[in-house]
Amino acid sequence: MIPADAATAAYRDGTSSRKRAVTLRFAEQLQIIEDGTVVAAWPYDDIRRVDGPHRLRMSCVSALPLARLETDSEAVVRELQARCRLLDAAQAGRQTWRIVGWSLAAACSIVLVTLYGIPLIAERLASILPFALEKRIGDAVEAQVRFLFPGQVCDRPEGKAAFAAMVSKLSAAGGVAFPLTAEVSSSTVVNAFALPGGKIYLFDGLLQKARNPDEIAGVIAHELGHVQHRDSLRKVIQTGGTSFLIGLLLGDITGGGAVILAARSIIDASYSRDAERDADAFAVEVMHKLGRSPLPMGELLFRVTGEQGKNPLSILAGHPLTEERLDTMKKGHRPNTGAELLSAAQWRALKAICRAS
Repeated sequence: MIPADAATAAYRDGTSSRKRAVTLRFAEQLQIIEDGTVVAAWPYDDIRRVDGPHRLRMSCVSALPLARLETDSEAVVRELQARCRLLDAAQAGRQTWRIVGWSLAAACSIVLVTLYGIPLIAERLASILPFALEKRIGDAVEAQVRFLFPGQVCDRPEGKAAFAAMVSKLSAAGGVAFPLTAEVSSSTVVNAFALPGGKIYLFDGLLQKARNPDEIAGVIAHELGHVQHRDSLRKVIQTGGTSFLIGLLLGDITGGGAVILAARSIIDASYSRDAERDADAFAVEVMHKLGRSPLPMGELLFRVTGEQGKNPLSILAGHPLTEERLDTMKKGHRPNTGAELLSAAQWRALKAICRAS
């Protein structure tokens, strides 16, 4: 037990900032004594701990709001902890609200970074990353594509030559500024997509749906639009998010879940509506330059959605063929004035590219 009047402390009465040296007496209430006179008495159940530089800084709910009592005495602290049942009640409440507040702030930060920060970073990075680095990213994504769709690359010479001729004409008409690699996969999935680094895949499942070269040419021109605009690279950065950015900083862009997620998002054709609209406009322009109509592309996509609409990996799974998109193809329709993109023999060879010899 601390002897009466033996505990020293510092006191502010709440009316001024002057700090007064006082002693404490532990009676029925905590008595604050200055020069032998009791200047205040605080009920023990009204005393609360508040933040401060001293070992114990207190307020009293029944005193003036700015009244404070401070002590560095270990003995006084122990005595007050024993007598003041609610000493830490306010502190616990503030701590709870502090945790809730910081949690909400962290959640809001994550949402803001996801919605605005990462897309903005992706937009900036996609325009400045060297093509050699984009090619490495594309190789990593391609490895995941081959894992998800283990079909073989079709290599019948006549079919490869026909496909290369078509891609070359489309690329030249579109002024594509990147080296291209285009292949046909034996997968029966109805799809086509572009990877970072100028790699284009056409699946045999989509090829077999086509009725003429212009239908496939329009789809490939659409994918060339994604290549030209670097949409695939932007999508990888956005989907991979912080995992991709940290990997980029550490020099590891080929591993982890970021690339897996990015590969899946590209396969699912889940570009933004603006990116799809821009790629469609690019395809229309390319077909016009070649003297061909973009309408066959729209007809193919319409058949695909009609027959494969429930397939989550169809070419239009992420962006259904809306009236707006159909109107774009119809408005772009013109009578064909240019030469056929492939001869009848080349078209037969392309259709048979995945067939056994």
